[in-house]
Amino acid sequence: MLEVTPRLRNSVKAVIIEDGRLLVTVNHGENGRYLLLPGGGQKGGETLHQTLHRECLEEIGAKIKIGELLYLREYIGRNHEFAPDDGGAHQIEFMFACHLLNRPSHDSAALPDAFQIGLEWAPLDTLDGKMLYPQTLIPHLVQDAGHLPTESGSSIYLGDVN
Repeated sequence: MLEVTPRLRNSVKAVIIEDGRLLVTVNHGENGRYLLLPGGGQKGGETLHQTLHRECLEEIGAKIKIGELLYLREYIGRNHEFAPDDGGAHQIEFMFACHLLNRPSHDSAALPDAFQIGLEWAPLDTLDGKMLYPQTLIPHLVQDAGHLPTESGSSIYLGDVN
């Protein structure tokens, strides 16, 4: 059997919560509708903050203020249900608390992802019934939503989860 060497990729995500609702991108793939935090892959020469600013302009058409690093997720594709498609993936995701500086709009998104079909403000109390990735993040968001740190605090390493 041929051993696949995982490709390592840094990714950043914006955790934007207003009035008990989480801003997510709505996506559609072969398994149906799913939700993601806005964000994406770091390009060479970019800092994590530069990447997050760029990705939010591309996906939600909004400028943001970046706060505290909230969660750190590691995703090793071969260990999860999407292994047939992304078994060679190894991604480190940095999830930051963010605040909007202007209203997001799918219509003003500069470069939405290929599977992105819109934006949604998902109520935190309904996340359990939604396909938000990573699923492991949902209880943390619900529990921490009332007191997400914006300037200081401690980060949470979520591990290799989906």
